[in-house]
Amino acid sequence: DDGQTIETRTLIIATGASARYLGLPSEQALLGRGVTACATCDGAFYKGLPVCVIGGGDTAMEEAVFLTRFASSVTVIHRRDQFRASKIMADRVLQHPKIRVLWNSVVEEVHDIEKNEVTGVTVRDVVTGGRTRIDVKGYFSAIGHQPNTEAVAGQLEADGKGYLVTKNTRTSIPGVFAAGDVQDSTY
Repeated sequence: DDGQTIETRTLIIATGASARYLGLPSEQALLGRGVTACATCDGAFYKGLPVCVIGGGDTAMEEAVFLTRFASSVTVIHRRDQFRASKIMADRVLQHPKIRVLWNSVVEEVHDIEKNEVTGVTVRDVVTGGRTRIDVKGYFSAIGHQPNTEAVAGQLEADGKGYLVTKNTRTSIPGVFAAGDVQDSTY
């Protein structure tokens, strides 16, 4: 930022990836106040309280099952009529007595900005158009990650999702390496 140039023979990019959110203004306003993307980080804060998980992949299934250790109930909200998750993970969710699934549904609003905490969500059924309010105290986004590659965009080879392409941590430029989530879309 100050115009200073730093020269090096080797550069390791380990900028990670950030959780994706739906982008709702109410969701963003309540980040850290009931809206999160990490059940293992924040799940224990919801002991005995109802929560929801947004998503339909393996991560969403893992988050939902993990949250049953703490939450009184877990509602999985998924925009399609079937999960993208592996069969074994989907079956764990579908068979768990503390988990219910809202199929063909999307979150339109997170409540309550005035109270500065999550008190519920408004969900719209994408088939019927009907809207329902669900009372929850925790909102867990599990819809993927975005690699933090803005600083090197257009300078290094990246895949279709923006993750840096590597071969044994080597990038497309000699002397430049990438490690961790910035180059790993799987884990």
